[in-house]
Amino acid sequence: MAARLTEISIDARDPRALARFWGEVLGWPVTDDERGLSWISETGDYTARPLIVFAPVPEPKTVKNRLHLDVIPSGVDQYQELERLLALGATRADVGQGVDVSWVVLADPEGNEFCLLGRRVD
Repeated sequence: MAARLTEISIDARDPRALARFWGEVLGWPVTDDERGLSWISETGDYTARPLIVFAPVPEPKTVKNRLHLDVIPSGVDQYQELERLLALGATRADVGQGVDVSWVVLADPEGNEFCLLGRRVD
């Protein structure tokens, strides 16, 4: 027997804005609910997996993430995708990755680090 990954939850000062950023990054629709939560999934359906949920919290992010998301370009090269992500509101981040790596470390609008890979590592 094993557990199944169903949701990734991200704390956010502004869940709606952060969900819209990630919805644009992934090309997934955004849903806001009456509890202040926002969520995205590939199909827009709440039962789709994985689901990324953005939950409201009062405090800002203060330290480096222990867990982060990795994304890969789809239909474009890494540089083109980097330019798109920066235009959406991502910023470059330094987490000590050095200069000779094939990925780019970025932060979303609330400072959560994520990586743009050059290609998928199988």
